[in-house]
Amino acid sequence: MTTSFFRTALILGLLSAIGPFAIDMYLPALPSIGQDLQAENNVVQLSLLAFFISFALSQLVYGPLSDMWGRKAPLYLGIGLFSAASIGCALATDIETLIAFRFLQGIGGAAGMVIPRAIVRDMHTGVQAARLMSLLMLVFSISPILAPLAGSAVIEFYGWRGVFWAVMAASFIGLILLATQLRETRPKAHRAESSLGSAMAAYGVLLRDRNFLTLTFIGGLGISSFLVYLANSPFVLIDHYGLTPTQYSLAFSINAVSFFGVSQVTGWFGERFGLVRVMRVAVTAFALTMATMAIVMSLDFSQLPVLAVFLFIGYGCLGLVIPTTAVLALEDHGEIAGTASSLMGTLHFVTAAVAMMVASVFFDGTAVPMAMGIALCAVGALLLTQATIGRRHAVSAAAE
Repeated sequence: MTTSFFRTALILGLLSAIGPFAIDMYLPALPSIGQDLQAENNVVQLSLLAFFISFALSQLVYGPLSDMWGRKAPLYLGIGLFSAASIGCALATDIETLIAFRFLQGIGGAAGMVIPRAIVRDMHTGVQAARLMSLLMLVFSISPILAPLAGSAVIEFYGWRGVFWAVMAASFIGLILLATQLRETRPKAHRAESSLGSAMAAYGVLLRDRNFLTLTFIGGLGISSFLVYLANSPFVLIDHYGLTPTQYSLAFSINAVSFFGVSQVTGWFGERFGLVRVMRVAVTAFALTMATMAIVMSLDFSQLPVLAVFLFIGYGCLGLVIPTTAVLALEDHGEIAGTASSLMGTLHFVTAAVAMMVASVFFDGTAVPMAMGIALCAVGALLLTQATIGRRHAVSAAAE
């Protein structure tokens, strides 16, 4: 692979990570935000949920815009809004204001999630796309490793408000890279064929494509399992298990190491066994691991090392599921890659938001409800895979 291949992966990964960076970096601060703004834990969690809701729904807009305007212009718009909203979060004096600006932050951050996937599809298909997607995810996955550690350090010296000044600085770096290092991959001739009407028609095509929807929801359930952990882990690990914010950041980061480490062999496995087969095996291992974790935890073997081992193994398997489902879902939709990436992202995060809300209802401060929520998402992905994938010639053909 050439230097430009790696450079493209680095830039796209950094742009994709800007939004999640705003989540991961402030996770260690959730308890202190509640104390400072005099808000209950479930209200503080709304600042996370508000981000996810706007992050999910806004993706429906950025994809068609990137098909009509090109890939770079909507990225400028989104990252600029993200920067402005970060300032608002840093200056918030009550939880309601923080939630409002987090909502705006999610609208801006959605651009970085949708458009890089469309750029990957513009440039490559098949195994090459899987390689680029997995490299992008390598950079993207650095966020869950470094962001909580950086967040705990910033919080130590500058408090939770310093987190939002830091993510604003990260977004400025993203704008500079976008302006100087990334070329436009959507030709003007292709943009001329795109309009609001064609976008609506494209959504209609995608919503009737059972292969696309199946693969999207399998990936969405996988992402949901991680976001259920993300929403509940600060309270479980810090309040229940007694970890410090720095210790929590290290524990959180270990799962990201497993996820991105395994994701790097996606292209190698895909070339040898086919992407569909890799995905099916990975989903099965992922579901069995997380289901076993939930059973073991519910039988009162709920020590932190037990939880950590299962999560490390399970999220390693997930590192194969996410890139394969994304590549296979977009494979047949190159002409509407931006719109397809939008719908995929929205369905991913709507699914995750529902899972997070359901999990929050049963959350009691211990690890067991969190483990159950994670397992249900994983088992749902397995059931959907077994019921559909591998039985349709169109999906099998896409792996070739």
